[in-house]
Amino acid sequence: MKVPLDWLRKYCDPALDVHGIEERLTMTGTKVEAIHHHGVGAPERFVVGKVLSCERHPDADRLSVCEVDLGPARPARPAAPDGPARIVCGAPNVAAGQTVAVACPGAVMPDGMQIERVKLRGVVSEGMICAEHELAIDSGASAGGILVLDDVLGDGPPAPGTPLAEVLPIATEVVELEVTPNRPDCLGVYGVARELHAATGAPLAPEPWREDPGSEGPQPAASTPPSVEVEVRCPDLCPRFTARVFENVTVAPSPPWLKARLSAAGQRPINNVVDITNYVMLLSSQPLHAFDLDRVAGGRLVVRRAGEGEQVQTLDGQTRTLDGEMVVIEDGEGPTSIAGLMGGARSEVGEGTTRVLMEVATWDGPNIHRASWALGLRSDASARFEKGLPPEQCMYAQALAARLMIELCGATLVPGTIDVGEWEEKIGSSSLAIHLREDRLRGILGVPVPRARQREILQALDFHVEDAPDGLLVTAPPVRRADITREADLIEEVARIDGLERLPATLPRHRPAGRLSPEQRLRRRAVDALVGRGLYETVGWTFTSPESLVALRLGAEDPRRTGAVALENPLSEEQALLRTTLLGSLLDSAARNAARGNHDVRIFEVGTVFSRSGVAESLGGEGARGGSREDVLRDTGVAEHRALGVLLSGRVAPPTWRAPEPQRTDLHAVKGVLEALAAALRVPVECRPAQAHHPFLHPGRAAEVFVEGEPLGWLGELHPLVSAWDIQGAAVMELDLDRVLAAAAREADTRAYSDLVSFPALRQDLAVILPEEVSAAQTLALVRDAAGDLLDEVSVFDVYAGPQVGEGRRSLALALAFRAPDRTLADEDVAPVRERIVAALRERLGGELRG
Repeated sequence: MKVPLDWLRKYCDPALDVHGIEERLTMTGTKVEAIHHHGVGAPERFVVGKVLSCERHPDADRLSVCEVDLGPARPARPAAPDGPARIVCGAPNVAAGQTVAVACPGAVMPDGMQIERVKLRGVVSEGMICAEHELAIDSGASAGGILVLDDVLGDGPPAPGTPLAEVLPIATEVVELEVTPNRPDCLGVYGVARELHAATGAPLAPEPWREDPGSEGPQPAASTPPSVEVEVRCPDLCPRFTARVFENVTVAPSPPWLKARLSAAGQRPINNVVDITNYVMLLSSQPLHAFDLDRVAGGRLVVRRAGEGEQVQTLDGQTRTLDGEMVVIEDGEGPTSIAGLMGGARSEVGEGTTRVLMEVATWDGPNIHRASWALGLRSDASARFEKGLPPEQCMYAQALAARLMIELCGATLVPGTIDVGEWEEKIGSSSLAIHLREDRLRGILGVPVPRARQREILQALDFHVEDAPDGLLVTAPPVRRADITREADLIEEVARIDGLERLPATLPRHRPAGRLSPEQRLRRRAVDALVGRGLYETVGWTFTSPESLVALRLGAEDPRRTGAVALENPLSEEQALLRTTLLGSLLDSAARNAARGNHDVRIFEVGTVFSRSGVAESLGGEGARGGSREDVLRDTGVAEHRALGVLLSGRVAPPTWRAPEPQRTDLHAVKGVLEALAAALRVPVECRPAQAHHPFLHPGRAAEVFVEGEPLGWLGELHPLVSAWDIQGAAVMELDLDRVLAAAAREADTRAYSDLVSFPALRQDLAVILPEEVSAAQTLALVRDAAGDLLDEVSVFDVYAGPQVGEGRRSLALALAFRAPDRTLADEDVAPVRERIVAALRERLGGELRG
């Protein structure tokens, strides 16, 4: 919401500059996002002038040389000579006798250009006669030429030398507000003025709609009163619909003051009727719409739900297709506008309009919000309606619009107001008084606020206040009815206006004893382990696109594709689904790095993945919190769980002079990350050749991860055909973090202390020849099982395949460490264990000692 400061000061003018106003509004919750300057610079250099003579330039057919009376010399014109100024003008409509706007030397135009005393075709020009767009009054091209003040000021032209800023709003600061969804009243200038009045104590001008020409005094009788009928068929979506008829309307450009206000607020002036609707909306926050009554077929409007697939051509020239939950306003020939969003082209007000039907209605906020997103059509009206406007505001806007239509369009208001709706019955108990207790306020804020001060604040915000034995009885005004529903809301109003910054800083009476839960500590340990291995944490979108799942080569029957949950109201087509895997967002991050020349990527992400609950429940398993593995949302049928994803690409280490070409990332690099994570969490993980279908992994270079027989996830090298992200040689991993942490918690519960350093270990090496199909994991598991308690550690430190061991076989070199808790082991203690290991390898795996 852009609020021109000169417009705001018309209703509340505290003795503060723009930065003081910014501070007060921001501290009371109406945050000022930015401050802009609109209009000219050095406004004191702009004055009113009178053209005394106008002669053709001797050396240019399209230029005129004017003698302009700028009044007596003023401090604003220190360089102005005595007598009239000579100004060369190129406007076709300049003529002697006109009262005009003049930029003197030193004036700064809206585009930053500074006016100087210059020579044009041999004639000295001492300023510039301005057009509307040169004063930022109208963004158009001002085809009519210069601005002639005689034509636009009703009280007669001002005297030459009068500062132009006293005649027209040519320069103002504009505060841009971030208005929260619960405060639609602050989407109007008068609502912001009321906030400023409450925050500063500066006087507030009366409401601009207090005088309604449609309800006070005799009304001129129309020669042929039109018969207009309105029917509302969906009162649940249109609580109130009001309309007034104006005849003898003259459509013309708006006066400069109105154009200037609209331009400063970010609106484009069009004509006086349309500009009135925008002006009233900006002032009151209530949108309204003007119909050309002669183009309303049958003189009848019907408010109804749209038909499925029904089409309407809106004012922007677009034809929009509606659904059955949207609302249209139709006449005898069909839909003429989309309710609450945009009017239709067929009944648009134009140059030939002489009769206007002014519509002001209240629409259901959630319905407008849904329709706006579904159509991709967001307007100033929808931004206000979707926040919920009270039905009472309809007549505020009608009263103000009626006065302006009479003043600016010469219109005749036909007596009577069409008013249809069931809004009064629906308000019901929402207008009941709320009890504000002094003790409760003091208990929540920690400091007392005098009752008189409470009354002052609430009355400044237009609340109705009555005394109660232990506090106040407060009734919210219509514009705040939806926001103020309980005592705590009133306490917040008192606190924010009285000054939250004034509340004393105190320590809690009891120091909090909060600490991380066991699950949180395990999660931090996991993250620290990955960071310690040189990985960087990323945060990706929770949403993905159907194309991303196809790019991962997931087939039509893959659960990660069939279980994807589609959003009803996605932000975009690229974010239409909830993700079923972290791989897509990791690849997005890696691709952005690669596009910027960083091909050595080591990243991980901890995030939530989703699937339809039926698909998720088929996975089985127990969760970290003791229930089902996923947190199944019963109302939506969506299951979710936390996952941990890892992606490595490029080189495993930076190049050095000794190793200019370091090893590239492969399956073993990402497996090393898994082992570091498992060691940090003390979880005994096991990797097995991938059996499940993982089409995004390289066949033969992929594995599945288990703990105690329970599946945890997968790891492997990225399939070469996954090329949408243009990443070469990536290794990836994804684990169910909930299951990992649950396993770590179980290990922590059963782990006992053991002495590790009292007695040294006895270390031996063993080389065994095995068939190629026997994996290292199988070998290590068998060694541990055969060795018994004396074996402390076992690992593979070398692999050899060649003619010395025979075709189809390979040699694994094992490093064994034996340790006893009560003594130092000797060779004779370990010899029987070694024999058992060799026998088990020979009998169960077909192995034999090498050498």
